[in-house]
Amino acid sequence: MDWQAFWLTIRLAFLVATILLAVGLPIAYWITYSHWRWKFLVEAIVGLPIVLPPTVLGFYLLVALGPRSPLGRWWQALTGHTLAFTFEGLVIGSIIYSLPFAVQPFAASFDSVDRRLLAASATLGASQFRTFFRVIVPLSASGLVAGAALSFAHTMGEFGVVLMVGGNIPGVTRTVSIDIYDKVQAFNYAAANSTALLLLVISFTVLSVVYALNRSRLPLGWFLDRSR
Repeated sequence: MDWQAFWLTIRLAFLVATILLAVGLPIAYWITYSHWRWKFLVEAIVGLPIVLPPTVLGFYLLVALGPRSPLGRWWQALTGHTLAFTFEGLVIGSIIYSLPFAVQPFAASFDSVDRRLLAASATLGASQFRTFFRVIVPLSASGLVAGAALSFAHTMGEFGVVLMVGGNIPGVTRTVSIDIYDKVQAFNYAAANSTALLLLVISFTVLSVVYALNRSRLPLGWFLDRSR
């Protein structure tokens, strides 16, 4: 077991899940309650990583984070190095890749909130901000936990985007999935099995939590079925 790769993956997954919780909530809120006729285009963009091959997404992220892109040049001028093949670049790529696994469960849980409660809150003079945190969030708590758990588990197991954007730098971008691939390439199946088994246990635990929440009236099953 490469514990350095394991703890780097845990740090990456936790950071990505935390950022997606902050970024995904306003996106999911807008998708749920916006009446803009073209919002389906935004939904399609958010859900694109589900159907897009990881190598395709990883390639375009690599170009976007490279030294020839505006973002890459700005980051290089600021820090002295590019975003590609760094932990920071890995975080950005993982956020984009796992975005639908957070936003769609969030939006599904928001959509299940009774609109009459929102109308009552507005009638009582509560602002949209106050209604969101006092009404919508408490009633959507299980969906928020599920979205965060799914994005955490998805980041833990990603391979293609990580390899394209971060490469295989020990202690910097080498994650557990890449470590398993290296062990298989070296015909070290025993070591690969022990690492893969740990990921299996973690993934099973996370999904068990998600399905338990789903049984408690969370409309999330449709998303899990679509993302397989």
